[in-house]
Amino acid sequence: MAVPLRRWWPHVAVGLAVVLIGVATAAFNGRGASTESAPLAVPPPLQEVCVVAPPTPYDPSSGQPLSAPRAVPRDARCPVCGMYPARSLHWAAQVIFVDGDAQFFDSPLTLLMYLQEVGRYSPGRKADQIVAHYVTDTVGKQWIDARQAVYVQGSTAVGPMRAGNLPAFASVDAARRFAQQRGGVVVAFNDIDPAEVRRLGGQRRHEH
Repeated sequence: MAVPLRRWWPHVAVGLAVVLIGVATAAFNGRGASTESAPLAVPPPLQEVCVVAPPTPYDPSSGQPLSAPRAVPRDARCPVCGMYPARSLHWAAQVIFVDGDAQFFDSPLTLLMYLQEVGRYSPGRKADQIVAHYVTDTVGKQWIDARQAVYVQGSTAVGPMRAGNLPAFASVDAARRFAQQRGGVVVAFNDIDPAEVRRLGGQRRHEH
């Protein structure tokens, strides 16, 4: 004898519910087990990337004396801050090593920072291996001997690193005229305070 639908349907519905709950539980447990066996990868913390600023080798075919100042290559980078000195030629500086290799800087400030820690910025190099130092004359825009130049310290001039800087001059008179207009004091190369150089450089130096 046939059983009316309304009598067996509740039993079927309960059975289906039990089956669905079991399937859902198994799926959930499966995801949990998979998660535990393969934990989410945590990306490593971001680290500063060191921009390498290799020296520019001497080109004997140039016809220039080994220790003569050179034009700043477009792709040369400052070993202190990583900037391109060719983009701010009126501030640029350079040093030349005994083997003819040259390092270019975006300003007299970074040159002086470099001289305080040559081995840090150019591993394997020493300050006493440098045979020539040059900075750009703020007035004449020509290379001048950095050790014979005079500088204005504490002026309102802002260099490529957007910080206080040390504009260089070929003559004391030119430096004094600049100081009268822009403030600051005139100092010789050997009278620049190393602590002031570090203060002006702040945290803008290129970390190695």
